[in-house]
Amino acid sequence: MDKIYIFDTTLRDGEQSPGATMNHNEKIRLARQLETLGVDIIEAGFPAASQGDFKAVSAIAKTVQHCQIAGLCRALPADIDRAWEAIQHNPQARIHTFLATSDIHMKYKLRKERHQVLEMVEAAVKYAASKTSNVEFSAEDASRSDWDFLVQVFERAIKAGATTINVPDTVGYIQPQEFAELIQYLLTHVTNSHKAVFSVHCHNDLGLGTANTLAAIKAGARQAEVTLSGIGERAGNVALEEVVMAMDVRQDFYQVTTNIKKDQIYPSARLLSLIIGQPIPPYKSIIGANAFAHESGIHQDGMLKNRQTYEIMTPESVGRQEEDMVLGKHSGRAALAKRLKDLGYSLDEEQIDIVFAAMKKLADRKKEIFIEDLEAVVMDEIFRIPDKFRLEYLSAISGNMSIPNAVIKMYVDGEERTVSDFGTGPIDAVFNTIAKVVGRHPSLARYSVNAITGGTDAQGEVTVKLQENGKTAVGRASDADIIVASAKAYLNALNRLVKREEDMVCAKL
Repeated sequence: MDKIYIFDTTLRDGEQSPGATMNHNEKIRLARQLETLGVDIIEAGFPAASQGDFKAVSAIAKTVQHCQIAGLCRALPADIDRAWEAIQHNPQARIHTFLATSDIHMKYKLRKERHQVLEMVEAAVKYAASKTSNVEFSAEDASRSDWDFLVQVFERAIKAGATTINVPDTVGYIQPQEFAELIQYLLTHVTNSHKAVFSVHCHNDLGLGTANTLAAIKAGARQAEVTLSGIGERAGNVALEEVVMAMDVRQDFYQVTTNIKKDQIYPSARLLSLIIGQPIPPYKSIIGANAFAHESGIHQDGMLKNRQTYEIMTPESVGRQEEDMVLGKHSGRAALAKRLKDLGYSLDEEQIDIVFAAMKKLADRKKEIFIEDLEAVVMDEIFRIPDKFRLEYLSAISGNMSIPNAVIKMYVDGEERTVSDFGTGPIDAVFNTIAKVVGRHPSLARYSVNAITGGTDAQGEVTVKLQENGKTAVGRASDADIIVASAKAYLNALNRLVKREEDMVCAKL
C-alpha cells in the first residue's frame, strides 16, 4: 500500500486559533506527544514571527529526533535564514516556504504580476535548497488559483529543489470532487511531478476540510496537513483523527497506510485540550465523549449482540478506555507511576512524587480519581509556567441572604499578601480580590466551567480568558471546589500575561 505522510501543524496553524496559545514548555510537551503519536512531520512554528516562536521551534528541533521538524517561512531570504537557524539541529529538518498564487492574492496582497511571482518562487526555493534537500513549497490560496498557472509555479518550484509540493485550500472554498480533479490535473500536467510528494492543506470554512483531504488522497496526494481536533484559524483545519481513522476504517477503499499509532490519538487530543483549556466537544467524531455512546434501545440491543452492528471502530483502537481506571487514597506510588507511563507521561522521580502527593490530597476530598483527574493533576502540578502569583488560601461567602465576599491569601513574587473584597457573586468577589492584590485589572473575556468526570464530586475544569492593554491570555485550572479552580485559572492567566510581557521585553533587548 502507498504511504500517506502525516504533516501535523497543531503547533503552527493550530496555535493561531483564538484561545489556543501555548507557552514554551507546553509546545515542547505537545511536540513529544506528536512524536509518540507517530506523525511524520511536525510544523513547529513560524520562527521569523517572534523571538518566542524562534526559541520554541529551536527547542523542539533539538528535542524531537524521530520525525521531521518543519519551520514555516515566507519566500524571503531573511525568513528562510531564520527558519533554518531554528530547525537545523533536527536530523530531518524541513524548510517550508510559501507564496500566494491566486489572482486576488497577487493583486491585492502581493501586488505582483504572475511573472514576478514565478521568479520569487524560484529564488526562494533555490535559496532554501542551498541549506537542505528537504524543502516544501506551498502555493497559498491554490484552490482559487488558475490551474495552468499552478502548473507553471510547481514545475518551477520542483526544478529549483522543492521535494514536497503543497496545494492548500487556504479559505476552505473548493469542493471535494473539484479538488480531486485539481490534484489529478496537477499530477498529470506538472512535467516533473514524479520528483516531489504532493500534499494538501485544507481549511474547514464550509465544513469540507476532511472530505477535501480524503478526495485529494484518493486522487493521488500523498501528504495530509492536519491538526489535532481540527484546531486552527477561523473554522479550523482538518482533524488528524478524522483523516487517519477514515483511511484506517476504509482501508479497502483508500488502499493507503500511515505511521500513526492509533491508540495515541485520544491521549494526544486530550493533552491538547488540557494545554489550551478548551474541552473536546462531546459530539466530536472519534474523540468526543459521545462518539461511542449508545442510548437508543435498538442500538443498545444491537451492541449487546455484536458491537460491530453500531461501531465501525472500537474506543480502544484510538486510545480510549472501555472502562475508566479508578485510583483512590489506598493506591500505591508504583501503580500511579505505571499509569502515568501508560498515558504517555515521561516524568522523573521527583515529578512522580509531586503528582502522588497531589493525588493523595485529592483522594481525601473525592471518592474516586479517574484518568481525567490524574491528567488534570499532572497539568496543574508539573506542566505549568513558573508562578509570579500563587494562591495559598481562599475563603468565599455567598448566598441570597449575604453579600458575596472573598478573602484571599496569596504570594506575589514570594511576598505574602492577604486581602478581602466584594462582588456580585462568589466568582466575581474572588476575581475582584485577586485584582486588588496584584494591582492589575484585566477584563474577563471568557469564563467557562467543565466537569472533568461524572458525579457530584467531579473536579471542575475552569478556563478564563483575560484581556489587558491589547494582550490576551488563557488560563486553566482544575479543583474539586469550583471557586478554587476559578481562582487558580484566573491566576494562571495572569501569570501568562506577565510571561508574555517579559518575553516581549527580552525580544527587544
